[in-house]
Parts: sequence; C-alpha cells; structure tokens
Amino acid sequence: QVQLVESGGGSVQAGGSLRLSCAVSVSIFSINIMGWYRQAPGKQREMVAGIISGDSTNYADSVKGRFTISRDNAKNTVYLQMNSLKPEDTAVYYCRKLAGGMDYWGKGTLVTVAS
Repeated sequence: QVQLVESGGGSVQAGGSLRLSCAVSVSIFSINIMGWYRQAPGKQREMVAGIISGDSTNYADSVKGRFTISRDNAKNTVYLQMNSLKPEDTAVYYCRKLAGGMDYWGKGTLVTVAS
C-alpha cells in the first residue's frame, strides 16, 4: 500500500520560512505527478504546487515567487520550501501522488502563520 507522510509543519511568524517534506513509501522516479495542496478552515482544498517527472513545476498564483517544490528521487521525498509566509498561508498542507490512474494522499501537516 502506498503511503505518503508529511512533516515539517508548525507555527511561524509572518515573514518566516518552513520546509515541508513528503516521504513516499514507493519510488517516485517513474512517471507521476506529485503535488502539495492546502485546506484552510472553512475553505476548499486548493492546489499549491505540483511537479511532474522531468521536474516541470507549476504553482498557484498566490504562492509564486515564495514557495518552491522539489523532489529527491533517491529519497522518495518531495519538498515544499515556503518563504515569506503570510497569515493567509495558514492551512493543513497535504501531499498528493498521481500515477497510473491511482490517486494517493497524505494525512496532512498543519502550518500556522501568526501576524
């Protein structure tokens, strides 16, 4: 069974940085899409950043220039470096893997940004 485990969340002041990690129990080297999503209280889950094999990336407009997604295939881990954090970035952040028509999600990690 494929498992995704997020870590690195926490509380930070506005302007600070955090790096989230998503450890995957299977290889992420093959053709697949990895992504970070977030869900704030009372809001729908939204895509934050995505990366596909070949390292093509895309970002939500709200995080462009502040967040960076990357992957380490040797460690089967995907990262989300978050800089210049804002209170509106407060949410539970989820990791997602799409491969071969299968869709997997982690349980999430909470990020709280204080003003």
